[in-house]
Amino acid sequence: MEQTPLVGIIMGSQSDMPAMEACCAQLDELGVPYELIVASAHRSPAKVHEWAAGAADRGMRVIIAAAGKAAHLGGVVAAYTPLPVIGVPMKTSDLGGMDSLLSMVQMPSGVPVACVAIGGAKNAAILATQILGAGDPDYRERIVALKASMA
Repeated sequence: MEQTPLVGIIMGSQSDMPAMEACCAQLDELGVPYELIVASAHRSPAKVHEWAAGAADRGMRVIIAAAGKAAHLGGVVAAYTPLPVIGVPMKTSDLGGMDSLLSMVQMPSGVPVACVAIGGAKNAAILATQILGAGDPDYRERIVALKASMA
């Protein structure tokens, strides 16, 4: 039986996939169902709007948004959903990812986007699971076990 995705992963470009494989692998390891989509805030804004606006109704509880350069994807998604959004700034060839990082963390009041490190895809998955664990003891226990295994 296929589970309803609890985490939505949205990437601005297919070229972000190699960096985001760590996110998917970590969610798989933690047993968190997710869906993944490629949609750009700049090249396909209507697709982003439709996906983000319907995420909560489809059962998602957290969104992870990965983007590089003018990394507005997380903020655009946050504008359309009541769900928490975690931004993953992608490393870029131009500015090493600082452009992506600053685009994500400099959000206006009322449109928060949590942000992990440049290329911090694995941490985004762990943070998403911790958010799920705030209301679900099963996911909280998975995080406890993960932390114990790292000790």
